Amino acid sequence: MGSTKNEKRMTILVTGGAGFIGSHLCYALVERGERVICVDNFITGSRENLKNKKIKIIEHDIIEPLEITESIDQIYNLACPASPKHYQANPIRTIKTNTLGMINMLGLARKHGARFLQASTSEVYGDPRVHPQIESYFGNVNSFGPRSCYDEGKRVAEALCFEYRQTHDMEIRLARIFNTYGPRMATDDGRVVSNFIVAALRGEPLTIYGDGSQTRSFCYVSDMVAGLISLMESTIDSPVNLGNPNEFTIKDLANKIINFVNLKNSISHLPLPQDDPKQRKPDISLAKRELGWEPKVMLDEGLLKAIEYFK
Repeated sequence: MGSTKNEKRMTILVTGGAGFIGSHLCYALVERGERVICVDNFITGSRENLKNKKIKIIEHDIIEPLEITESIDQIYNLACPASPKHYQANPIRTIKTNTLGMINMLGLARKHGARFLQASTSEVYGDPRVHPQIESYFGNVNSFGPRSCYDEGKRVAEALCFEYRQTHDMEIRLARIFNTYGPRMATDDGRVVSNFIVAALRGEPLTIYGDGSQTRSFCYVSDMVAGLISLMESTIDSPVNLGNPNEFTIKDLANKIINFVNLKNSISHLPLPQDDPKQRKPDISLAKRELGWEPKVMLDEGLLKAIEYFK
Protein backbone atom coordinates (compact mmCIF):
# COMPACT_ATOMS: atom_id res chain seq x y z
CA MET A 1 0.00 0.00 0.00
CA GLY A 2 2.38 2.75 1.15
CA SER A 3 5.65 2.35 -0.72
CA THR A 4 8.88 3.44 0.94
CA LYS A 5 10.73 4.15 -2.28
CA ASN A 6 8.06 5.84 -4.38
CA GLU A 7 7.97 3.03 -6.99
CA LYS A 8 4.59 4.34 -8.04
CA ARG A 9 3.20 7.80 -7.70
CA MET A 10 0.65 7.72 -4.92
CA THR A 11 -2.54 9.73 -4.56
CA ILE A 12 -2.61 11.13 -1.04
CA LEU A 13 -5.51 12.94 0.61
CA VAL A 14 -4.69 15.44 3.37
CA THR A 15 -7.63 16.73 5.41
CA GLY A 16 -6.93 20.06 7.10
CA GLY A 17 -4.34 20.52 4.35
CA ALA A 18 -4.75 24.30 4.26
CA GLY A 19 -3.82 24.58 7.93
CA PHE A 20 -0.41 25.22 9.46
CA ILE A 21 1.06 21.70 9.63
CA GLY A 22 -1.22 20.41 6.85
CA SER A 23 0.05 22.87 4.24
CA HIS A 24 3.69 22.06 5.01
CA LEU A 25 2.81 18.36 4.70
CA CYS A 26 1.08 18.93 1.32
CA TYR A 27 4.16 20.71 -0.04
CA ALA A 28 6.51 17.99 1.25
CA LEU A 29 4.39 15.25 -0.39
CA VAL A 30 4.30 17.14 -3.73
CA GLU A 31 8.09 17.49 -3.56
CA ARG A 32 8.31 13.71 -3.21
CA GLY A 33 6.38 13.40 -6.48
CA GLU A 34 3.02 12.34 -5.01
CA ARG A 35 -0.42 13.49 -6.21
CA VAL A 36 -1.91 15.52 -3.37
CA ILE A 37 -5.55 16.31 -2.69
CA CYS A 38 -6.20 18.83 0.09
CA VAL A 39 -9.59 18.78 1.82
CA ASP A 40 -10.34 21.78 4.04
CA ASN A 41 -13.37 23.78 5.16
CA PHE A 42 -11.21 26.96 5.48
CA ILE A 43 -12.56 27.84 8.93
CA THR A 44 -9.03 27.98 10.35
CA GLY A 45 -7.04 26.99 7.24
CA SER A 46 -6.10 29.51 4.56
CA ARG A 47 -5.90 29.39 0.75
CA GLU A 48 -2.82 31.59 1.12
CA ASN A 49 -1.02 28.54 2.53
CA LEU A 50 -1.56 26.54 -0.68
CA LYS A 51 -0.16 28.37 -3.66
CA ASN A 52 1.26 25.26 -5.32
CA LYS A 53 -0.79 24.55 -8.46
CA LYS A 54 -0.01 20.83 -8.17
CA ILE A 55 -2.19 20.54 -5.03
CA LYS A 56 -5.83 19.81 -5.82
CA ILE A 57 -8.12 21.60 -3.36
CA ILE A 58 -11.57 20.40 -2.30
CA GLU A 59 -13.53 22.74 -0.02
CA HIS A 60 -15.39 20.41 2.31
CA ASP A 61 -16.16 19.88 5.99
CA ILE A 62 -15.40 16.27 6.98
CA ILE A 63 -18.39 16.31 9.36
CA GLU A 64 -20.30 15.62 6.10
CA PRO A 65 -19.54 12.43 4.10
CA LEU A 66 -17.08 12.85 1.23
CA GLU A 67 -17.07 10.96 -2.07
CA ILE A 68 -13.81 10.74 -4.01
CA THR A 69 -14.04 8.98 -7.37
CA GLU A 70 -10.33 8.53 -8.05
CA SER A 71 -8.34 5.89 -6.20
CA ILE A 72 -6.62 7.00 -2.95
CA ASP A 73 -3.53 5.31 -1.45
CA GLN A 74 -3.11 7.22 1.81
CA ILE A 75 -5.12 9.62 3.98
CA TYR A 76 -3.54 11.98 6.51
CA ASN A 77 -6.34 13.25 8.77
CA LEU A 78 -5.30 16.64 10.17
CA ALA A 79 -8.76 18.24 10.09
CA CYS A 80 -9.46 19.86 13.46
CA PRO A 81 -8.65 23.26 14.98
CA ALA A 82 -5.60 22.74 17.21
CA SER A 83 -5.37 25.89 19.31
CA PRO A 84 -7.60 26.34 22.39
CA LYS A 85 -8.90 29.66 21.03
CA HIS A 86 -10.20 27.99 17.87
CA TYR A 87 -11.38 24.63 19.18
CA GLN A 88 -13.22 26.32 22.08
CA ALA A 89 -14.92 28.81 19.71
CA ASN A 90 -17.27 26.04 18.56
CA PRO A 91 -16.79 23.07 20.91
CA ILE A 92 -19.63 20.99 19.48
CA ARG A 93 -18.19 21.29 15.96
CA THR A 94 -14.79 20.26 17.40
CA ILE A 95 -16.33 17.11 18.92
CA LYS A 96 -18.20 16.38 15.67
CA THR A 97 -14.95 16.69 13.67
CA ASN A 98 -13.33 14.10 15.95
CA THR A 99 -16.29 11.69 15.88
CA LEU A 100 -18.51 12.09 12.79
CA GLY A 101 -15.55 13.42 10.80
CA MET A 102 -13.38 10.49 11.87
CA ILE A 103 -16.09 7.95 10.95
CA ASN A 104 -16.47 9.59 7.53
CA MET A 105 -12.71 9.60 6.86
CA LEU A 106 -12.11 6.08 8.18
CA GLY A 107 -15.03 4.92 6.00
CA LEU A 108 -13.43 6.62 2.98
CA ALA A 109 -10.07 4.97 3.75
CA ARG A 110 -11.77 1.59 4.09
CA LYS A 111 -13.57 2.02 0.78
CA HIS A 112 -10.30 2.85 -1.02
CA GLY A 113 -8.12 0.37 0.89
CA ALA A 114 -6.01 3.39 1.89
CA ARG A 115 -3.57 3.59 4.77
CA PHE A 116 -4.84 6.11 7.34
CA LEU A 117 -2.80 8.39 9.60
CA GLN A 118 -4.59 10.23 12.39
CA ALA A 119 -3.08 13.43 13.74
CA SER A 120 -3.71 12.86 17.43
CA THR A 121 -2.24 15.11 20.10
CA SER A 122 -0.25 15.34 23.31
CA GLU A 123 -3.51 16.70 24.77
CA VAL A 124 -4.65 13.07 25.19
CA TYR A 125 -2.28 13.05 28.22
CA GLY A 126 -4.20 15.98 29.78
CA ASP A 127 -2.40 17.65 32.69
CA PRO A 128 0.05 14.75 33.03
CA ARG A 129 1.16 13.12 36.28
CA VAL A 130 3.85 11.16 34.43
CA HIS A 131 6.83 13.10 33.07
CA PRO A 132 8.05 12.93 30.35
CA GLN A 133 4.96 11.45 28.67
CA ILE A 134 5.37 7.98 27.16
CA GLU A 135 2.84 6.37 24.81
CA SER A 136 1.79 3.77 27.42
CA TYR A 137 0.62 6.54 29.81
CA PHE A 138 -3.20 6.78 29.82
CA GLY A 139 -3.31 10.44 30.79
CA ASN A 140 -5.04 12.67 33.30
CA VAL A 141 -7.88 14.26 31.34
CA ASN A 142 -10.95 16.14 32.50
CA SER A 143 -13.89 14.88 30.42
CA PHE A 144 -16.02 17.82 31.55
CA GLY A 145 -13.86 20.94 31.23
CA PRO A 146 -13.26 23.75 28.73
CA ARG A 147 -10.59 21.73 26.87
CA SER A 148 -12.51 18.44 26.82
CA CYS A 149 -14.08 19.03 23.38
CA TYR A 150 -10.56 18.68 21.95
CA ASP A 151 -8.82 16.36 24.44
CA GLU A 152 -11.65 13.85 24.68
CA GLY A 153 -12.51 14.27 20.99
CA LYS A 154 -8.98 13.18 20.08
CA ARG A 155 -9.14 10.26 22.52
CA VAL A 156 -12.36 9.06 20.87
CA ALA A 157 -10.67 9.49 17.47
CA GLU A 158 -7.85 7.17 18.60
CA ALA A 159 -10.42 4.63 19.85
CA LEU A 160 -12.20 4.75 16.48
CA CYS A 161 -8.89 4.09 14.68
CA PHE A 162 -8.28 1.09 16.90
CA GLU A 163 -11.77 -0.32 16.34
CA TYR A 164 -11.62 0.13 12.55
CA ARG A 165 -8.23 -1.61 12.55
CA GLN A 166 -9.61 -4.51 14.61
CA THR A 167 -12.93 -4.84 12.79
CA HIS A 168 -11.93 -4.12 9.19
CA ASP A 169 -8.22 -5.02 9.24
CA MET A 170 -7.31 -1.48 8.13
CA GLU A 171 -3.82 0.01 8.15
CA ILE A 172 -3.82 2.69 10.84
CA ARG A 173 -1.08 5.08 12.02
CA LEU A 174 -1.45 7.31 15.11
CA ALA A 175 0.75 10.37 15.65
CA ARG A 176 0.54 12.12 19.03
CA ILE A 177 1.71 15.59 18.05
CA PHE A 178 3.32 17.88 20.64
CA ASN A 179 3.59 21.70 20.34
CA THR A 180 4.68 22.61 16.82
CA TYR A 181 5.63 26.04 15.47
CA GLY A 182 7.03 27.75 12.39
CA PRO A 183 6.04 29.72 9.28
CA ARG A 184 2.34 29.81 8.30
CA MET A 185 1.05 29.78 11.86
CA ALA A 186 -1.91 32.15 11.90
CA THR A 187 -1.21 35.44 13.68
CA ASP A 188 -4.45 35.11 15.65
CA ASP A 189 -4.40 31.40 16.41
CA GLY A 190 -3.85 31.81 20.14
CA ARG A 191 -0.84 29.46 20.40
CA VAL A 192 1.97 30.58 22.64
CA VAL A 193 4.77 30.91 20.06
CA SER A 194 2.73 32.97 17.58
CA ASN A 195 1.14 35.01 20.41
CA PHE A 196 4.57 35.94 21.79
CA ILE A 197 6.19 36.70 18.42
CA VAL A 198 3.29 38.85 17.20
CA ALA A 199 3.15 40.78 20.50
CA ALA A 200 6.94 41.27 20.50
CA LEU A 201 6.99 42.56 16.91
CA ARG A 202 4.14 44.97 17.70
CA GLY A 203 5.96 46.23 20.79
CA GLU A 204 3.13 45.01 23.03
CA PRO A 205 3.53 43.20 26.38
CA LEU A 206 3.86 39.40 26.16
CA THR A 207 1.04 37.81 28.15
CA ILE A 208 1.99 34.83 30.31
CA TYR A 209 -0.76 32.76 31.93
CA GLY A 210 0.17 31.86 35.50
CA ASP A 211 3.73 32.45 36.71
CA GLY A 212 5.35 31.11 33.52
CA SER A 213 6.94 28.10 35.23
CA GLN A 214 4.78 25.65 33.22
CA THR A 215 6.82 23.84 30.57
CA ARG A 216 6.35 22.98 26.90
CA SER A 217 8.45 21.32 24.21
CA PHE A 218 8.51 23.04 20.83
CA CYS A 219 8.99 21.15 17.56
CA TYR A 220 9.80 23.01 14.34
CA VAL A 221 7.29 22.25 11.58
CA SER A 222 9.77 20.70 9.09
CA ASP A 223 10.77 18.15 11.74
CA MET A 224 7.11 17.38 12.46
CA VAL A 225 6.31 16.81 8.78
CA ALA A 226 9.32 14.47 8.43
CA GLY A 227 8.04 12.54 11.45
CA LEU A 228 4.51 12.23 10.04
CA ILE A 229 5.76 10.92 6.69
CA SER A 230 8.15 8.46 8.42
CA LEU A 231 5.30 7.19 10.57
CA MET A 232 2.96 6.79 7.58
CA GLU A 233 5.61 4.73 5.80
CA SER A 234 6.35 2.56 8.85
CA THR A 235 4.58 -0.57 10.07
CA ILE A 236 3.76 0.81 13.56
CA ASP A 237 0.04 0.78 14.28
CA SER A 238 0.21 1.88 17.93
CA PRO A 239 0.40 5.56 19.02
CA VAL A 240 3.74 7.32 18.48
CA ASN A 241 4.82 10.59 20.16
CA LEU A 242 6.17 13.19 17.73
CA GLY A 243 7.68 16.27 19.33
CA ASN A 244 10.90 17.89 20.44
CA PRO A 245 12.08 16.44 23.78
CA ASN A 246 13.82 19.68 24.83
CA GLU A 247 11.73 21.29 27.56
CA PHE A 248 11.43 25.04 28.24
CA THR A 249 9.40 27.10 30.67
CA ILE A 250 6.98 29.59 29.13
CA LYS A 251 9.00 32.33 30.84
CA ASP A 252 12.17 31.10 29.05
CA LEU A 253 10.33 31.20 25.73
CA ALA A 254 9.09 34.76 26.31
CA ASN A 255 12.59 35.99 27.21
CA LYS A 256 14.16 34.30 24.17
CA ILE A 257 11.68 35.99 21.82
CA ILE A 258 12.12 39.39 23.48
CA ASN A 259 15.91 39.06 23.06
CA PHE A 260 15.65 37.97 19.41
CA VAL A 261 13.24 40.78 18.47
CA ASN A 262 15.48 43.20 20.33
CA LEU A 263 12.71 45.48 21.50
CA LYS A 264 11.95 46.58 25.04
CA ASN A 265 8.89 44.42 25.61
CA SER A 266 7.39 43.88 29.02
CA ILE A 267 5.67 40.75 30.32
CA SER A 268 2.17 40.79 31.76
CA HIS A 269 0.53 37.96 33.72
CA LEU A 270 -3.00 36.57 33.64
CA PRO A 271 -4.43 33.65 35.64
CA LEU A 272 -3.71 30.14 34.37
CA PRO A 273 -6.75 28.73 32.47
CA GLN A 274 -8.54 25.67 33.87
CA ASP A 275 -6.88 22.31 33.05
CA ASP A 276 -3.86 23.99 31.46
CA PRO A 277 -1.05 21.37 31.66
CA LYS A 278 1.82 22.23 34.05
CA GLN A 279 4.36 20.12 32.14
CA ARG A 280 4.58 18.82 28.61
CA LYS A 281 7.52 16.85 27.25
CA PRO A 282 7.45 13.82 24.93
CA ASP A 283 9.38 10.63 25.45
CA ILE A 284 10.36 9.97 21.82
CA SER A 285 12.27 6.70 22.39
CA LEU A 286 9.75 4.79 20.24
CA ALA A 287 10.02 7.22 17.28
CA LYS A 288 13.84 7.18 17.52
CA ARG A 289 14.01 3.40 17.69
CA GLU A 290 11.34 2.46 15.14
CA LEU A 291 11.38 5.42 12.72
CA GLY A 292 14.97 6.61 13.11
CA TRP A 293 13.37 10.03 13.65
CA GLU A 294 14.28 12.86 15.97
CA PRO A 295 14.05 16.64 15.59
CA LYS A 296 16.98 18.43 13.97
CA VAL A 297 15.98 22.09 14.38
CA MET A 298 16.75 23.51 17.81
CA LEU A 299 14.55 26.17 19.39
CA ASP A 300 16.78 29.21 18.79
CA GLU A 301 17.17 28.43 15.08
CA GLY A 302 13.46 27.70 14.66
CA LEU A 303 12.35 30.84 16.51
CA LEU A 304 14.56 33.03 14.30
CA LYS A 305 12.94 31.49 11.19
CA ALA A 306 9.46 31.98 12.64
CA ILE A 307 10.18 35.62 13.62
CA GLU A 308 11.43 36.27 10.07
CA TYR A 309 8.16 34.89 8.69
CA PHE A 310 5.98 36.99 11.01
CA LYS A 311 7.89 40.16 10.18
